[in-house]
Amino acid sequence: MTLTGQIAVFLGATVLAVPMFRRLKLSSILAYLAAGVAIGPFGLAVIDDIEGVMHLAEFGVVLLLFVIGLELQPSRLRALRRSIFGLGLAQVVVTTCAFTVLAHLLGLPMNAAFVTGFALSLSSTPLVLQLLAERHELNTRHGRPAFAILLFQDIAVMPVLAILPLLGTTGATQSLGATVLGAIKGLGVLALLVFGGRYVLRPVLRFIAETKVSEVFTAAALLVVIGTALLVDAVGMSMALGAFVAGLLLAESEYRHELEADIEPFKGLLLGLFFISVGMTTNISLLLKHPVLIASLVIGLLAIKGLVLWVVARVARISARTASPLAVSLAQGGEFGFVLFALAVSYGVMERSLAQILVIVVTISMAMTPLVIKLHAAFIEPLFNKGEPLRDFDTIEDHNSRVLIAGFGRVGQVVARVLRMRRISFTALESSVAQVDFVRRFGNKVYYGDPSRLELLQAAGAGRAEIFVLAMDDIEASVRTAELIQKHFPNLKVFARARNRQHAIRLMEMGVRYFMRETYFSSLDMAQNTLEALGLSRAEALESIRRFDAHDRKLLEQQRLAGDDEQKLIQTAQQAARELEGLFEEDVRGAESAATERDENQATA
Repeated sequence: MTLTGQIAVFLGATVLAVPMFRRLKLSSILAYLAAGVAIGPFGLAVIDDIEGVMHLAEFGVVLLLFVIGLELQPSRLRALRRSIFGLGLAQVVVTTCAFTVLAHLLGLPMNAAFVTGFALSLSSTPLVLQLLAERHELNTRHGRPAFAILLFQDIAVMPVLAILPLLGTTGATQSLGATVLGAIKGLGVLALLVFGGRYVLRPVLRFIAETKVSEVFTAAALLVVIGTALLVDAVGMSMALGAFVAGLLLAESEYRHELEADIEPFKGLLLGLFFISVGMTTNISLLLKHPVLIASLVIGLLAIKGLVLWVVARVARISARTASPLAVSLAQGGEFGFVLFALAVSYGVMERSLAQILVIVVTISMAMTPLVIKLHAAFIEPLFNKGEPLRDFDTIEDHNSRVLIAGFGRVGQVVARVLRMRRISFTALESSVAQVDFVRRFGNKVYYGDPSRLELLQAAGAGRAEIFVLAMDDIEASVRTAELIQKHFPNLKVFARARNRQHAIRLMEMGVRYFMRETYFSSLDMAQNTLEALGLSRAEALESIRRFDAHDRKLLEQQRLAGDDEQKLIQTAQQAARELEGLFEEDVRGAESAATERDENQATA
C-alpha cells in the first residue's frame, strides 16, 4: 500500500474509533489501541509494515514529552514538592521493587524484570484525570494526592528512558570505559541543552516571533523538538529525554503557551499514531490462547498495585477512607508502559512476546478502571463509612451575623473579603471537608456543614440575618437551598450565584430575584471594551451594553415561562435575536439620520 493509502487508513480508523469509544465514555487511548488491533497484521491485516509505522510514530512520544516539560514549571514543582517527591516517590519505588522482584521470581532476567516493574508502577495520567474530573473529585482529599503521584510518575519516566539503551543487549557488551565515555557525552549534551535553552534558544524564538509569521514560528517549534531529540539520540540517549529537557527549559519562557499551541496538533496526531502502532503489534490471539494467564496478570496488577498504593498512603498518614479511592483510581497500568515496552523490545531488553502480553494486560486494566471505581463507590466506600464515622458538622458559634454565605469557593471568598474589609459580620458555611480544611490554613473562619439542611440554617441564625449569599458550586444543592430559604425564611434576601443560564432560570422558579450569572458581567465588560476599541465612544458602548442587558433579561424571563418546551425555547431565542438585530438597526439608522441632518445644518450655515 502506498504512503497516501496508509495515511487514509490511519485517519479513517481514528475517525471511526475515537468518537465511538468517547460515546461509551472510554479513553481515546483505548480507541487508538483498538483501531491498531483492527487494521494490524493480527486483525484485518490492512497494514503490515509495523516497523516503518513505529519509526514515525516515535515522534509522537517525543512531542508528548516536550509538552509535559513545558507544563512542569519549576514554580509548580516547588508548590507541590512534598506530595510529589514524598508520596509520588514512595509509590513508584515501592511498586517498582514489588513488581521487579515478582517478575524475577517468575523467571525474567533482571533487566527485563526491572523495566516490567517500573512500567507497571505507572498509571494512566489522561485516564485518571478525566475520570476524577467527571466525578468532580480533582479537588478532593484523594484527588490532590492522585495528581501529585501522576506528576511524579511523568518525571520518573525521564531517567529510565535515559538508561534504557544501556540495559539492552548492545549496552551489556560495552566495556566499562565505553559506558563511562557514553555517560560523559550524555551529560555534556544535557549541559549544552541547558546553556543553549537559556542563552540561545529564547533570543532566537524572540527574533522569529518578531516576524509575525505564524507558520515560521510553528516550524521553529518543531525544529526545537526534533533537533534536541536528534542531538540526544546521537550520543545514545533517548530522544524523548532530550525533548523533555527542551520543554522544561522553556517552561517559564514567554513563548510557552504559543509553543504548546503549535505543537499540540502534531503531538495529538503522532501520539495517536503511536498508540495505533502499539495496537498493531498487539497479538490479540494471545488473549484467546492464554485467557487464564492474562486474567491472572490483570487481577494481580490491580490488586498488588492497589495494595501498595493503599499502604503508602496510610504510612503518609492519609485516612483509610481517602487512601481507598486513591488506590483504586491509580491501580491500572498507563500509556507510558506502551512506550517503555516498545523501546525495551527495540533495545533488546525484553522479548517481543512478553511485551505483547504486557500491552494486553495494561490495556485491559485501563479499560476496567471506570468499572472498578464504580464498584468501589457502591460496595467498598460504605464499609469505610461504617467503620469510620462521617465528620460531624461544626458547632456554629456566630448566631447574630448580618450575612450568611453558603459555599466558600471562589465567589464566596471574594464576598467574604469585601464584607470583612467593611467590618460587616458574616457566617460562612461550606459542605466540602477538603475545602474547609484548605481555606482554614489561610486564616479564614468557615464552618463545615450542609447549607441545604434546615437545622443548620437555623443554628447559623438564618431567622435573624438580613442577607443570604448563595454561592454554592453544586447546582442541585444550590436550588435545594434556595427552595428551603424561600419556604422557611421568606424575609431573608437572597443573592445567588448562577453557574449558567439554566441554573439562573431554576433559581427564578424558586423565587430568587437577585442572581448573578458567573461570566455574564465580565463578558459584558469585555464587549464594552471591544466596542470602544472599534471606535465607538464610551457613551455609545455603554448604551449598547445597557440595551443588550435589558433585552437579555427580558429573554431570560420568556425562557423561564417556556419551561421545558424545547420547540418554544428555540422559537423564543430566534425571535429575540431578530428583535435585538432590529433594535440596533434602528439605532444605526437614527445615528445616520442625525449625522445627515447635522451635516446639512452645517452646510446651510
